Amino acid sequence: MEMTQKRTQKKLRPKKLQQKIKNPKTKNPTKLRLKKEISTLLTQAKMGRQSALAKLLTIMEKTPLTQLPLDRELLTPKQFSLRIGITGPPGAGKSTLVGQMIKQLRKQNLRVGVIAIDPSSPFTHGAILGDRIRYSELVLDPGVFIRSLGTRGSLGGLSSSAYLMLRVFDAVGFDVVLVETVGVGQTELEIMNVADEIVVVLVPEAGDSVQAMKAGLMEIAHVFVVNKSDRPGAGHMKRELEFIAETTPDHKKKPLVIETIATQGEGVNPLVHSLLTLGKEILSSQERNSYKRLQAEAYSLLRQSYEDTIRDQIAQIKTVADLFTLISSKKFHSGKNYSMKKIGK
Repeated sequence: MEMTQKRTQKKLRPKKLQQKIKNPKTKNPTKLRLKKEISTLLTQAKMGRQSALAKLLTIMEKTPLTQLPLDRELLTPKQFSLRIGITGPPGAGKSTLVGQMIKQLRKQNLRVGVIAIDPSSPFTHGAILGDRIRYSELVLDPGVFIRSLGTRGSLGGLSSSAYLMLRVFDAVGFDVVLVETVGVGQTELEIMNVADEIVVVLVPEAGDSVQAMKAGLMEIAHVFVVNKSDRPGAGHMKRELEFIAETTPDHKKKPLVIETIATQGEGVNPLVHSLLTLGKEILSSQERNSYKRLQAEAYSLLRQSYEDTIRDQIAQIKTVADLFTLISSKKFHSGKNYSMKKIGK
């Protein structure tokens, strides 16, 4: 009797339903295709195909988080790239210094990635690509990959895409990734959430601004660089920075102060050597997976996801009546997602 009931139940079960139970992933074929594409591109990028890496980074930048099927290898790579953040006020020579650092790293046969955070266009929200012009002589090197990325309005100097793109560099096997951020001063503190080491680049003329920056940007530095040190006032700037370094709390390692002339390559070799030495200690400490950094990454990604949703919703407003309907709706005041058509009903 029991055998008969089981056979009857099996006959009544539709074939499509049986297939979905066996393979639940078929519910979202678009996401499944994207997952396969990411896996294929990741394999090709590991083999050194620059075009595959470029496509992979574009997917991370352009695809909404809700539609992005992340490969597990992106979250748990076999090894971490050393992430070095280069920041500081405009005009300090950050891009020139980065170019010289790449040359020194390549002499050691290290694979180098660069994410150059450029100001976003107010119209297209794309990067202006000013930094890539300065790196033009390095673009043809197969051991170097340079990617420009717009801030897209982020006050911290980083867009949320930067977090995922940096994970791609980890998974592909880059040794060092340099992250040059927009020189916006004290509001640029978000770099501390992604970089293992932070280099703050200053010039002798920045003496008066050091005191204003000290409460924020100055406190996150592992290395201070006095660039354009052939100019008057470089010695005074170095002494002032060394004094700031001495006031570092006991639980934190005192930052180094190094003079450079980036246009001539002077001082770059000791800078790179110090960063690589310190980087080994940092990577071995497992600080990359600290809960604070993971929470900061989650916050940035969720914020971007909500902002994208809000932009889509705002695009539905075409008339004053639409705006009034929105403001007077209960869904607006509750903070839930809305549709103008649903509200109108």
